[in-house]
Amino acid sequence: MTVALDATIIESSKREAQPTYQGGSGYQPMLALWAEMNLVLADEFHDGNVPTQKEPLRVARRAFQALPPTVGEYYFRGDSACWEKQLLNWLRDEQRADGPKGPITFDISVRMTPNLKKHMVRLGESLWKPYREDAGMVSECADLLKYWPEDEERPEGTGPLRYIAIRMRKRQGELLADGSEMKYFAVGSNQWDRDAARLLEWQREKAGTIEALHDVLKNELAAGVMPCGRFGANAAWLRLAVITHTVLTALKRLAMPEKWLTGRPKRMRFQVFCLPGKLVSHARQTWLRVSEAEGTVGGVDRDVAVAPDSVTHVGFLTDGLWNRESHKPGGSREPRTVPIRSGTWKAPPIETGSLSWGMFQLIRQFALRPAKFYIDC
Repeated sequence: MTVALDATIIESSKREAQPTYQGGSGYQPMLALWAEMNLVLADEFHDGNVPTQKEPLRVARRAFQALPPTVGEYYFRGDSACWEKQLLNWLRDEQRADGPKGPITFDISVRMTPNLKKHMVRLGESLWKPYREDAGMVSECADLLKYWPEDEERPEGTGPLRYIAIRMRKRQGELLADGSEMKYFAVGSNQWDRDAARLLEWQREKAGTIEALHDVLKNELAAGVMPCGRFGANAAWLRLAVITHTVLTALKRLAMPEKWLTGRPKRMRFQVFCLPGKLVSHARQTWLRVSEAEGTVGGVDRDVAVAPDSVTHVGFLTDGLWNRESHKPGGSREPRTVPIRSGTWKAPPIETGSLSWGMFQLIRQFALRPAKFYIDC
């Protein structure tokens, strides 16, 4: 289980918006993502002038506390904003009081310092190994030996950190934009048994998880435009976008075919939510007839029952992942039914700091509650 932590800038021209480090004004919320499940575990809304290194432990702690108890292995990755003393010590302390017990494996980008760069420049050429190449840039990596600046401050019982140096240069020996021949970066980790290049690839995968989340929230779920100048209202607006993302993730994982797991909200809006259909009343039942064209509703081509408030039957628009008695290839054309059980369904409690996981569980229980399904097979 991997928690990815990162902040993003939301540009805003509101009078109350504060200047950001990129220039201009806006806000800078921080979010923590469960990378494998694509679920937001925690979020914290900040003004644009709040440093990204300001108390990232608070968000990380809430993220790990929101995880279900069935998780057995914990991983963490982040950029240089997460290279902060309190967060590092908390991650390295296996007996942490306000988080999961046991090791948390982490890879975090290191903030560059003159001393660190001096050690990287002095590395011998034989230590550098190919890491990545593209059209115009060559990247190499090497383990930075005998460099433990945090040795005196590390928690009791923990070992030294591993530092991996990265250098980038132009393929044709040209100078970089700043006039230098090489550009240096570093990653700190408590993993010693993994190859340096593979470790860097895993750390860079955050670009397809937490950074992809920022793109979806800002460009497809309206979080990129703040509604007003009031800080609390803007924070609530971001939270609504996060909840929407959680609901869509639950829908894709619990009710839709596997190919929809990577579907973005825009695709779902055009191919599922805005799909035309016709309501038909037949045999005292209300049915929704949808198009039989290939690719509609995740590739599901059938009639489904819908349930207004006055109807005691419910149907759905997917291939029946919620209903174990759903359609099977070669089955009969008779509708399959599951009897309704009496009783009132109640939503599970949602604890503070675990809103996204609580929403996920709520939707899951709602989807799996006893009901009668009419599926035209």
